[in-house]
Amino acid sequence: MTDPVARRLGLGTRELVAFTGAGGKSTLMLRLGDELAGSGRRVLITTTTKMGRDQIEELPAVCRSHEPSAVRAATASHLLVGLVTGGDDHKATGPPPGVVDELFASVPVDYLLVEADGARGLSLKAPGFHEPVIPAKTTTVVVLMGVDAVGGRIVDVAHRPAQAAALTGLGIGDRLGVEHCVAVLTHEHGGLQGVPEKARVVVALTKTGTPDTDDVAARLADLLRPHRRISRVVTVPG
Repeated sequence: MTDPVARRLGLGTRELVAFTGAGGKSTLMLRLGDELAGSGRRVLITTTTKMGRDQIEELPAVCRSHEPSAVRAATASHLLVGLVTGGDDHKATGPPPGVVDELFASVPVDYLLVEADGARGLSLKAPGFHEPVIPAKTTTVVVLMGVDAVGGRIVDVAHRPAQAAALTGLGIGDRLGVEHCVAVLTHEHGGLQGVPEKARVVVALTKTGTPDTDDVAARLADLLRPHRRISRVVTVPG
């Protein structure tokens, strides 16, 4: 049996968790939310950027105001609540990071889960100067990367390929090796950009589950685990 996601991420009893990077942030965040609510924990899910409206609208309850009183009422009635404050027919937006911090301080939820980055469905993210949008009071940052980025051309697998190339010393048409992906994930202007000083960092390697992808993930993990800023590395099948 697979260990619960919360245990694999090393989460404590109350956390503000931000998901950044690329390779399945929404999927992992929603899976974690379902798991926590299923064990009786009270969970609020939102975004400081954008996420698929259909994904968040499928939650058991959706609150459409970031006023603390409205959020408290919604989370008092439901264990799993999505918070949407705007957007369009395809993408939902949530409150700015300062408001997320205020809600974490004032609303009695066990976990506040935030999608804090966008990657347009790609597997590696090199952030722009304004990204990711991580709330200051975040306790754990989960940085994702799809292992299928390894071996791919930067221009094909990376969101913001010019930034990824700059962090690796490659050209955008070059193929990424394990060491190049590690360089992006561990760079202060890459995977660690915007991470609050006191937040734990967990790297989640996604799109694993076959002998080849598991081997790539193991090689990545061996290089990532010694980094002083990374508390743990986990793999996510699929």
